[in-house]
Amino acid sequence: MKLFFRQTGETGPAIVILHGLFGSSDNWLTTSKTIAASGYRVFLVDQRNHGQSPRADDQDYQSMAADLHEFLTDHGIDKPILVGHSMGGKTVMQYGMAYPGTFEKLVVVDIAPKFYPIHHAEIIRGLKAINLLGIKGRNEADAVLQAYEPILAVRQFLLKNLYRNEQGVFDWRINIPVIERELHGIGEELTNPGIVTAPTLFIRGSESPYITNEDIPEIKRIFPNAQVQTIQGAGHWVQAEKPVEFVDVLMNFINS
Repeated sequence: MKLFFRQTGETGPAIVILHGLFGSSDNWLTTSKTIAASGYRVFLVDQRNHGQSPRADDQDYQSMAADLHEFLTDHGIDKPILVGHSMGGKTVMQYGMAYPGTFEKLVVVDIAPKFYPIHHAEIIRGLKAINLLGIKGRNEADAVLQAYEPILAVRQFLLKNLYRNEQGVFDWRINIPVIERELHGIGEELTNPGIVTAPTLFIRGSESPYITNEDIPEIKRIFPNAQVQTIQGAGHWVQAEKPVEFVDVLMNFINS
């Protein structure tokens, strides 16, 4: 699994960032430039079945952690700081359990190591309702998707996955059939949980339900050197909704 990536910054310690479900490395480009300006090499990785990375039949965290390990090995990235949002955060946590000693610190953005019920099924139905051969542009796709997802910002995020392929026909950069089949697994608790003693930061949005106060004892059981910081006024998309505050919290932890 040779993952597609983008790099910002040429020198300094390495930071590797993983996006969430339906996302891609594009989502983090602006943030990566701010981080790189502080003297870091930032690698933005497309996870399997997302963005420009290869497609595969599996979408589980053990496979995604193995993909990350292969990526770090292939590119000679030693002891990076690993950052993951949502699904990417679970990948980072799984990696921390499976490959101790190969990273410096972990940063998990708005996700806990627990089971989450399926709650993206309506989005999948909306994406499948878009007739790729019949639409002329994103506006027509958005009109279809609106019946399934009322929030404009979410629809705009989802439709970033729409592109014209080499034949000039609209296609998806996400593997919708596999993601649909594996939705339950994407929400599952992490497998083979072990204790991760490396410094770990959990960043949550005050308006997001993904990490509750009740989750913190279990987080600190698995990650005994973890701290949890809350960014006020942010929802699940903490880094996009409060970018300045997010980078401040992130860099304070990285530089500590």
